[in-house]
Amino acid sequence: MINKEDYVSEGLLLEGRNAVMEAVKNGRAIDKILLKSGDVDGSIRAVAAKAREAGYVVVQVPKQELDNLSETKRHQGIIAVCAAHEYKEIPDMLALARERGEEPFIIILDGVTDPHNLGAVIRTAEAAGAHGCVIPKRRSVGVTPAVVRASAGAVEYLPVARVTNLVAAIKELKDAGLWVCGASVRGREGQKLYGAPMTGPIAVVIGGEGSGIGRLVEENCDFTVNIPMRGKMDSLNASVAAAVIMYEVRRRRDELC
Repeated sequence: MINKEDYVSEGLLLEGRNAVMEAVKNGRAIDKILLKSGDVDGSIRAVAAKAREAGYVVVQVPKQELDNLSETKRHQGIIAVCAAHEYKEIPDMLALARERGEEPFIIILDGVTDPHNLGAVIRTAEAAGAHGCVIPKRRSVGVTPAVVRASAGAVEYLPVARVTNLVAAIKELKDAGLWVCGASVRGREGQKLYGAPMTGPIAVVIGGEGSGIGRLVEENCDFTVNIPMRGKMDSLNASVAAAVIMYEVRRRRDELC
């Protein structure tokens, strides 16, 4: 019988087809891959075959054991048991930008506590060509199995840094030559997004689901922007707001190419 506490306390569980496949493709250190015994979906069998081909240990276990181990309750019949997520540092993100020959593009999240929002932001940031995501150690969700699943495996490609002090992280980015833009939670404060200076090396700060960006963090931003709201609602979900702003940055960069 699988002892859930042994796995959860010592490492990270990657659950579901996409999360496990991206970890395998990326060559991540995996202790073992647990596969539901009996019939499984063809795409899950393909993941297991790819894992075996790459030399990973694949063990078949009863579905009930996967159900007991799963944190997301949506494991799809496959769970990879890995070492805890390896967080990166801000210099790693800046080095990635230099390696790509691009101006740095960093996402900073202030107080995002919903794992699905964090996972969605990471997925969009990777797709939009960002070089990393910075999250605080306190009052914020870390990279959990639910975040990995919501990111559809994007955490394997986008560096995530977990810092003690966001203000200090912002100052570090400013010293590296980045402009820091904060997203207004109410959609009315700051400059209009589509007229704001969103080109060049930039870090975008997105606030938490309820209160938005903290006062000290906002005071250390170079400027704030708002997303035009034409309906009766005056704000967007954190991950949706992040996506709108990230793709405005992406659009501006593509226009300059």
